[in-house]
Amino acid sequence: MKYKIAIISAAIFALAACNNQTPKETVTNAEAPVEHSGEHVFACPMHPEVTGKEGDKCPKCGMALVHNDNAGKGNGNTYKMNFSSFPAVIESGKQTIISLTPKIVGKENEQVPLDLEHERKIHFIMVSNDLSWFDHQHPEYTAAGSYDLPYTFKNGGSYILFADYKPTGGEHNLEKINVEVKGKEIATKTYTQSQLTSKVDGFEVTLSPEEGNKFESGTAQHIKGVITKGGKPVDPNTLENYLGAKAHMVIIGIEDKNYLHVHPGVENGKFDLHTTFEKPGIYRGWIQFQSEGKVHTADFVIKVEQGNGKTEAHDMKGM
Repeated sequence: MKYKIAIISAAIFALAACNNQTPKETVTNAEAPVEHSGEHVFACPMHPEVTGKEGDKCPKCGMALVHNDNAGKGNGNTYKMNFSSFPAVIESGKQTIISLTPKIVGKENEQVPLDLEHERKIHFIMVSNDLSWFDHQHPEYTAAGSYDLPYTFKNGGSYILFADYKPTGGEHNLEKINVEVKGKEIATKTYTQSQLTSKVDGFEVTLSPEEGNKFESGTAQHIKGVITKGGKPVDPNTLENYLGAKAHMVIIGIEDKNYLHVHPGVENGKFDLHTTFEKPGIYRGWIQFQSEGKVHTADFVIKVEQGNGKTEAHDMKGM
C-alpha cells in the first residue's frame, strides 16, 4: 500500500512540475495571435526564428510550421559556404565548374552533411545584378565533400549567387556570393512599375493581392496566382510536382537584393502565396512550375507600397 501511495505522489509531483513550466517565447504568425502551450515548438523549416502553434503558416514564406523543439537553438556551430570555380576566372561562353563546400567556422576540417530540403541539398539561385536574368540549379555532391555544378554563363557582367541549404543539426543558412563574369555584357534593365502578368511557354500567370488592390510592406500578404493556358483556367493541382511541390517562388529586392523563397499552396484552383515584404520598393519575382516534364519560369515585377504594419527584421546569414 505504501508503495502505491509513493507512485501516485510521484506522478502528482511530476504533473505539477510540468504545469509550472514557463512557456517558450515565440515569434508568432502575423495573421493571428499565437499562444504557445509550452509543450512543443512548431517552427518554419526555412525560417526557424518564426515559431507558433501547429497548423500555422510562416508569414515570410508560407510554409506550414513543423514540430521543432530546438528551433532557434541550433547546435552552436556557425556555418560558411566556401565558393570556388575552375578556372578561377569565369568567362562567358566557356564552361566553368562552380564548387560549393559547406564548412564549420573554426572546425574547417570536419565534413558537413546537409539535409534534403525540397528534394535537394542545395538550392542554388543565380541572378544578374540588375535582376533581369534568373536561374535555379542544384549542385551535385562529390567524393571530395564539395557540391559541384558545371555551368556556362551566356553573358559577362556582375552576378549574385544564393546558396540555400541546411546543415544537419544546424539552422537553415543562406549565403550570398558576388561574382564577376568576363565577356560581353548586355544593356542593364531598370524596373520601376509592376508587371503582374507573365507569359511563358503558352501559359499565362497573373498575381494579385487579396487584401485591397496593392502590395504593402509590414503585413503578411496573401497573393493570388491565376494560371491559364489558351485562355482556359489551369488548376495548379493538375500540374506535376516540382521539387516536392506544385510551384516554388523566389522574390528578390531590387535595391538591397534581399532574398525570399516562397512556397505557393493551392486553394480554390489558384496558387495561394503568403509572404511579408519588410520594406517598400520594387521586387523581382519568379514562379517555377512543371508540366509535361518541363519546368516553366514566369517572371514578375512587384511594386510594394509603404504599409502601416511593422515586421521584425530578418537577419539572413551571409547577406
